Amino acid sequence: MSVVHQLSPGWLLDHLSFINNINYQLHQYHEPCLTSFGTSTTFIAFDSASKPDYDDRGNSEVFIQKYVFRSELFNVTKPYITPAVYKECQQRNEKEDPMSGVKEENFNSIIGKKRKRCVVFNQGELDAMEYHTKIRGLILDGSSELIQEGLKSGFLHPLSEKWNKCSEPITLPLDTCNLSELCAMAKHLPFLNETELQALQLTEEDMSVTEQDLFSRIVENNSSFTKIITLMGQKYLVPPKSSFLLSDISCMHPLLNCRKTYDVIVIDPPWQNKSVKRSNRYSYLSPLQIKEILIPKLAAPNCLVITWVTNRQKHLRFVKEELYPSWSVEVVAEWHWVKITNSGEFVFPLDSPHKKPYEGLVLGRVREKTAVPLRNADVKVLPIPDHKLIVSVPCTLHSHKPPLAEVLKDYVKPDGECLELFARNLQPGWTSWGNEVLKFQHMDYFVALESRS
Repeated sequence: MSVVHQLSPGWLLDHLSFINNINYQLHQYHEPCLTSFGTSTTFIAFDSASKPDYDDRGNSEVFIQKYVFRSELFNVTKPYITPAVYKECQQRNEKEDPMSGVKEENFNSIIGKKRKRCVVFNQGELDAMEYHTKIRGLILDGSSELIQEGLKSGFLHPLSEKWNKCSEPITLPLDTCNLSELCAMAKHLPFLNETELQALQLTEEDMSVTEQDLFSRIVENNSSFTKIITLMGQKYLVPPKSSFLLSDISCMHPLLNCRKTYDVIVIDPPWQNKSVKRSNRYSYLSPLQIKEILIPKLAAPNCLVITWVTNRQKHLRFVKEELYPSWSVEVVAEWHWVKITNSGEFVFPLDSPHKKPYEGLVLGRVREKTAVPLRNADVKVLPIPDHKLIVSVPCTLHSHKPPLAEVLKDYVKPDGECLELFARNLQPGWTSWGNEVLKFQHMDYFVALESRS
């Protein structure tokens, strides 16, 4: 379960627990083979080429290898910018007057004397300040209530001096398989015909797949156990009951060709911003490219569409005023994800003008020309409440969003089909699409526990 506490302001989530409650168990079959001495038994593991054809594997021993996500990737013990440092810098370097739209900054001139200069806030900064003023109380009061509950239950822990001193920098694993570049290269592969475009079923415990297979077909793991995919020498864990398409926005036709519609569509677009341009971390899409995604063809009647937005008001207005209307989606609510440390502090000062400790989600329903009943008329789906908070300790991996499955369960029918666009990880019961869809499934992000028979 990912929901630790549910109160009127929203939910306190445990992202790490959600991942580790997924059945990341790999079943390995071994055939007993008596040694020449006849006193002990050794085991020979079948590879994908030599595995027996029979299904019951009556003469085989089963070994279960369990994997868990690296817990240190959720070890956020201190804010990225502490409130004390932020306050000191603010007092030393600038005096702001948001009402006038002008800020005074101290700076050292080339001759060593301190001078003051006036910098006029641009319209985007003024819009952001106005929006922050509107939601500040909601963020502060709601998250404080959830954090206090987390401290009482022991899920969150006050930061101790020992913990503070012993925290060490996290060494992230290296993924030498650049998925987005592979997707770009895949455009030059020949197209498969209709019969070859059928979904690829993962049947072996460890499957090597061709690039053409992976980039042009939906891959499914319909079993109850984890499978491993080997791509370009890199291994990725595929959780049970999950499916995915690895491609960029120019190659979405396999997703459309399966003629399936979805009751929930979560979208995390690669928004254009200055930090993305500077870091070259990933390619971004223009608003026009995002608008061209064929949501109307993917959405079932009454589909719930959820879009992650940055704190740029330009993006928020675009989603509400242009993107959703173009998809015939009606805005029904706006939620916020609040990022905290393991001790319950905001990861950034709440009033920081540069980085905020929250991100937004815009929720909408597909509008229908005529009232369309749910696929199961007996299912009661609650109306979407507005201004809810999702509070959690974020993963230190960039853009690893918290899970929404349990948060949304009251607002979607139980057997609903779910789709995540621009995904970077997989989850049971969902179809995931993106040019980095396997990124956080790389085995280096997981730890193997002791195997058992």
